Amino acid sequence: MMLPLALCSIIAVAIIIERFFFFKRMGKAAIAEEVLELVNYGRINDALALTKKSSLPLAKVMAAGITHQLDAAKAMESAGITECSVMKRGLSVLDTIVTLSPLLGLLGTIIGMINSFQIMALVGTGQPHAVTGGVAEALIATATGITVAVIALIPYNYFVARIERETEVIEHYATRLEMALTTQSQE
Repeated sequence: MMLPLALCSIIAVAIIIERFFFFKRMGKAAIAEEVLELVNYGRINDALALTKKSSLPLAKVMAAGITHQLDAAKAMESAGITECSVMKRGLSVLDTIVTLSPLLGLLGTIIGMINSFQIMALVGTGQPHAVTGGVAEALIATATGITVAVIALIPYNYFVARIERETEVIEHYATRLEMALTTQSQE
Protein backbone atom coordinates (compact mmCIF):
# COMPACT_ATOMS: atom_id res chain seq x y z
CA MET A 1 0.00 0.00 0.00
CA MET A 2 2.98 2.31 0.24
CA LEU A 3 3.14 2.74 -3.54
CA PRO A 4 -0.42 4.10 -3.83
CA LEU A 5 0.25 6.31 -0.81
CA ALA A 6 3.41 7.64 -2.44
CA LEU A 7 1.42 8.33 -5.61
CA CYS A 8 -1.26 10.15 -3.61
CA SER A 9 1.44 12.18 -1.92
CA ILE A 10 3.06 13.21 -5.21
CA ILE A 11 -0.28 14.15 -6.78
CA ALA A 12 -1.30 16.13 -3.69
CA VAL A 13 1.96 18.07 -3.63
CA ALA A 14 1.68 18.83 -7.35
CA ILE A 15 -1.87 20.15 -6.97
CA ILE A 16 -0.96 22.16 -3.87
CA ILE A 17 1.98 23.82 -5.61
CA GLU A 18 -0.02 24.56 -8.79
CA ARG A 19 -2.99 26.03 -6.85
CA PHE A 20 -0.67 28.02 -4.59
CA PHE A 21 0.91 29.76 -7.58
CA PHE A 22 -2.52 30.19 -9.22
CA PHE A 23 -3.92 32.01 -6.18
CA LYS A 24 -0.71 33.95 -5.60
CA ARG A 25 -0.95 35.29 -9.16
CA MET A 26 -4.50 36.51 -8.55
CA GLY A 27 -3.32 39.38 -6.38
CA LYS A 28 -5.50 42.30 -5.47
CA ALA A 29 -8.73 43.63 -6.90
CA ALA A 30 -7.16 47.01 -7.78
CA ILE A 31 -7.92 46.49 -11.47
CA ALA A 32 -11.63 46.35 -10.65
CA GLU A 33 -11.59 49.82 -9.13
CA GLU A 34 -9.83 51.19 -12.22
CA VAL A 35 -12.38 49.52 -14.51
CA LEU A 36 -15.28 50.92 -12.50
CA GLU A 37 -13.76 54.38 -12.58
CA LEU A 38 -13.34 54.22 -16.37
CA VAL A 39 -16.94 53.02 -16.81
CA ASN A 40 -18.22 55.80 -14.54
CA TYR A 41 -16.44 58.36 -16.75
CA GLY A 42 -17.97 56.79 -19.87
CA ARG A 43 -14.67 55.35 -21.11
CA ILE A 44 -16.15 51.90 -21.81
CA ASN A 45 -13.60 50.93 -24.47
CA ASP A 46 -10.70 51.80 -22.17
CA ALA A 47 -12.31 49.76 -19.39
CA LEU A 48 -12.72 46.80 -21.73
CA ALA A 49 -9.11 47.10 -22.90
CA LEU A 50 -7.93 47.11 -19.28
CA THR A 51 -9.88 43.94 -18.47
CA LYS A 52 -8.56 42.21 -21.58
CA LYS A 53 -4.96 42.80 -20.42
CA SER A 54 -5.53 40.75 -17.27
CA SER A 55 -5.99 37.01 -16.87
CA LEU A 56 -7.58 37.36 -13.42
CA PRO A 57 -10.99 35.73 -12.97
CA LEU A 58 -12.40 39.06 -11.76
CA ALA A 59 -11.20 40.84 -14.90
CA LYS A 60 -12.69 38.13 -17.14
CA VAL A 61 -16.08 38.46 -15.43
CA MET A 62 -16.00 42.23 -15.77
CA ALA A 63 -14.96 41.93 -19.44
CA ALA A 64 -18.01 39.74 -20.08
CA GLY A 65 -20.26 42.39 -18.53
CA ILE A 66 -18.74 45.21 -20.54
CA THR A 67 -18.81 43.20 -23.77
CA HIS A 68 -22.47 42.24 -23.32
CA GLN A 69 -23.87 45.45 -21.87
CA LEU A 70 -27.46 44.70 -22.90
CA ASP A 71 -27.55 41.76 -20.53
CA ALA A 72 -24.47 42.34 -18.40
CA ALA A 73 -25.83 40.46 -15.38
CA LYS A 74 -26.33 37.20 -17.24
CA ALA A 75 -23.02 37.55 -19.08
CA MET A 76 -21.13 38.11 -15.84
CA GLU A 77 -22.99 35.27 -14.14
CA SER A 78 -22.02 32.91 -16.94
CA ALA A 79 -18.40 34.07 -16.87
CA GLY A 80 -18.41 33.81 -13.08
CA ILE A 81 -19.49 30.17 -13.23
CA THR A 82 -16.67 29.45 -15.67
CA GLU A 83 -14.09 31.25 -13.54
CA CYS A 84 -15.24 29.47 -10.36
CA SER A 85 -14.66 26.17 -12.16
CA VAL A 86 -11.15 27.33 -13.06
CA MET A 87 -10.47 28.27 -9.43
CA LYS A 88 -11.72 24.87 -8.23
CA ARG A 89 -9.60 22.88 -10.68
CA GLY A 90 -7.81 20.00 -8.94
CA LEU A 91 -9.57 20.45 -5.61
CA SER A 92 -11.83 17.43 -6.08
CA VAL A 93 -8.71 15.29 -6.56
CA LEU A 94 -7.14 16.83 -3.45
CA ASP A 95 -10.35 16.15 -1.51
CA THR A 96 -10.30 12.53 -2.69
CA ILE A 97 -6.68 12.16 -1.57
CA VAL A 98 -7.55 13.56 1.87
CA THR A 99 -10.28 10.94 2.19
CA LEU A 100 -8.50 8.05 0.49
CA SER A 101 -5.05 8.22 2.09
CA PRO A 102 -6.07 7.16 5.63
CA LEU A 103 -8.15 4.35 4.15
CA LEU A 104 -5.19 3.13 2.12
CA GLY A 105 -3.08 3.32 5.26
CA LEU A 106 -5.61 1.24 7.18
CA LEU A 107 -5.76 -1.26 4.36
CA GLY A 108 -1.97 -1.48 4.49
CA THR A 109 -2.20 -2.09 8.23
CA ILE A 110 -4.76 -4.85 7.79
CA ILE A 111 -2.68 -6.53 5.09
CA GLY A 112 0.43 -6.20 7.27
CA MET A 113 -1.37 -7.71 10.27
CA ILE A 114 -2.62 -10.61 8.16
CA ASN A 115 0.94 -11.21 6.97
CA SER A 116 2.20 -11.07 10.57
CA PHE A 117 -0.35 -13.67 11.68
CA GLN A 118 0.60 -15.87 8.73
CA ILE A 119 4.25 -15.64 9.77
CA MET A 120 3.27 -16.46 13.35
CA ALA A 121 1.34 -19.48 12.09
CA LEU A 122 4.42 -20.70 10.18
CA VAL A 123 7.15 -20.06 12.77
CA GLY A 124 5.06 -20.29 15.93
CA THR A 125 5.05 -17.98 18.90
CA GLY A 126 8.63 -18.78 19.80
CA GLN A 127 10.01 -16.00 17.52
CA PRO A 128 8.24 -12.78 18.45
CA HIS A 129 10.68 -10.70 16.36
CA ALA A 130 9.28 -12.20 13.17
CA VAL A 131 5.80 -10.99 14.14
CA THR A 132 6.65 -7.58 15.60
CA GLY A 133 8.54 -6.52 12.47
CA GLY A 134 5.39 -7.10 10.41
CA VAL A 135 3.27 -5.20 12.94
CA ALA A 136 5.67 -2.24 12.78
CA GLU A 137 5.48 -2.21 8.98
CA ALA A 138 1.70 -2.34 9.19
CA LEU A 139 1.55 0.67 11.51
CA ILE A 140 3.88 2.64 9.23
CA ALA A 141 1.25 2.33 6.50
CA THR A 142 -1.40 3.87 8.76
CA ALA A 143 0.91 6.67 9.87
CA THR A 144 1.82 7.42 6.25
CA GLY A 145 -1.82 7.51 5.16
CA ILE A 146 -2.78 9.87 7.96
CA THR A 147 0.26 12.07 7.30
CA VAL A 148 -0.61 12.42 3.61
CA ALA A 149 -4.20 13.32 4.54
CA VAL A 150 -3.16 15.90 7.14
CA ILE A 151 -0.63 17.51 4.82
CA ALA A 152 -3.23 17.76 2.03
CA LEU A 153 -6.14 18.83 4.26
CA ILE A 154 -4.69 22.15 5.40
CA PRO A 155 -4.03 23.53 1.88
CA TYR A 156 -7.35 22.10 0.68
CA ASN A 157 -9.26 24.05 3.33
CA TYR A 158 -7.22 27.18 2.56
CA PHE A 159 -8.01 26.90 -1.15
CA VAL A 160 -11.73 26.38 -0.50
CA ALA A 161 -11.80 29.45 1.77
CA ARG A 162 -9.86 31.46 -0.80
CA ILE A 163 -12.31 30.50 -3.55
CA GLU A 164 -15.20 31.62 -1.35
CA ARG A 165 -13.49 34.98 -0.74
CA GLU A 166 -12.68 35.45 -4.43
CA THR A 167 -16.25 34.56 -5.38
CA GLU A 168 -17.55 37.21 -2.97
CA VAL A 169 -15.18 39.79 -4.47
CA ILE A 170 -16.30 38.87 -7.99
CA GLU A 171 -19.98 39.17 -7.00
CA HIS A 172 -19.33 42.53 -5.34
CA TYR A 173 -17.57 44.06 -8.32
CA ALA A 174 -19.94 42.47 -10.84
CA THR A 175 -22.87 44.12 -9.06
CA ARG A 176 -21.08 47.46 -8.97
CA LEU A 177 -20.18 47.17 -12.66
CA GLU A 178 -23.77 46.31 -13.54
CA MET A 179 -24.97 49.44 -11.72
CA ALA A 180 -22.31 51.59 -13.43
CA LEU A 181 -23.23 50.23 -16.87
CA THR A 182 -26.91 50.86 -16.17
CA THR A 183 -26.13 54.44 -15.17
CA GLN A 184 -24.03 54.96 -18.33
CA SER A 185 -26.75 53.58 -20.59
CA GLN A 186 -29.32 55.95 -19.06
CA GLU A 187 -27.16 59.02 -19.69
